Amino acid sequence: MGLVDQAKAEARRTLDALLPFARRGVAIVGLEPSCLLSMRDEFLTYRFGEDADLIARHALLFEEFLVRERAAGRLELDLRPIAAEALVHAHCHQKAFAVAASMQTVLDWIPGLVARPVETSCCGMAGAFGYEAQHFDISMRMGEASLLPAIRNAARKTLIVADGFSCRHQIRHGTRRRPLHVAQVLERALDRAATAPRSELRAGGAH
Repeated sequence: MGLVDQAKAEARRTLDALLPFARRGVAIVGLEPSCLLSMRDEFLTYRFGEDADLIARHALLFEEFLVRERAAGRLELDLRPIAAEALVHAHCHQKAFAVAASMQTVLDWIPGLVARPVETSCCGMAGAFGYEAQHFDISMRMGEASLLPAIRNAARKTLIVADGFSCRHQIRHGTRRRPLHVAQVLERALDRAATAPRSELRAGGAH
C-alpha cells in the first residue's frame, strides 16, 4: 500500500514489545505467515540493527516451532485419526521462505491422514488486494486458475488446510468450503484423554 513510514513505526513498536522475550531466548511463535515472516524479511530492511536480527532469529511459524520441539525431544502429541485425506494450500510467504514443508511434516503426524499440497500460485487474495472492489475480478481469476477448482473437486470429507487468513477467506468465498489452519487440524486430532493433566483425569476426564 506504500505506507512505509507507518509500517516502520508498527515494526518498531512490535520489536519493543518482543525484545524482552527474545533476549531471554523465548521463541516468538506466529500463526499467520504474512505477519510472522515479516519479522524475518521487512523488519530486517528498516535499519533496526541487532534488535531486528535478534527477533528474526527467534521468530518461528507454529509448524516450525512444533517440528523443532519434537526434533529436540521436548514435544510428544497423542493424535488420533480424523480424516483420510487433506488438501494443503501454502501461503505465498511460506513458499517464498521455503517453509511450507513444515505444514506437511506436522500433518503427517496424524495417523491415517494423507496430506497433499495443491499445486498453486497465489490464491488471488494477496493480502488487501482481493478485498478491493477494483481488483475483485482478477482476484477471482487467480483463484480459479487452479486452487478453487481443486478444492471443489475434493471429496466432502477431505480436509482443506491453509494457514493464511486471506487464503482461507478466498477459499471459503470461492468454494463454500471451510478451510482450517494447521493448529485447528491438530486440535481436532488431539487425544484429549491421553494429553489431559493427571488432576483432570482424576476429576473425571478432560474438558
